[in-house]
Amino acid sequence: MYPLELITPMAKELTANGFEELKATEEVDEFFSKPGTSLLVVNSVCGCAAANARPGALISLQNENKPERMATVFAGVHREAVNRARELMLPYPPSSPCIALFKDGQVIHMLERHHIEGRPAQVIAENLQMAYDAYCKS
Repeated sequence: MYPLELITPMAKELTANGFEELKATEEVDEFFSKPGTSLLVVNSVCGCAAANARPGALISLQNENKPERMATVFAGVHREAVNRARELMLPYPPSSPCIALFKDGQVIHMLERHHIEGRPAQVIAENLQMAYDAYCKS
């Protein structure tokens, strides 16, 4: 488990921009019980989360179409919440960081770590924006 002092700024990068931080299983279940589109970022302390995943997710929101709700769970910190979120992302294997777009609680688009690592944030954002345009029509 990572110290809260270490992860707080990393979590704030998303929560300061409208993402809800889910820290418990019940919070994950409540978040996904609502109909509509949801974006979930499985956050991480790794470099590809800092350089690619978090910035890519934030840039992606500069789009006409976007998810109705956004949340994040932090791998290595809130384990129960992360494990529950990963159950909802099956059949995709556990991956951190990763970014999943859901509709009515079902994964409809997924970026796993191997899609994020080594790719610029803008490329990740464009990938997500294409998914928003397909599934999150205003």
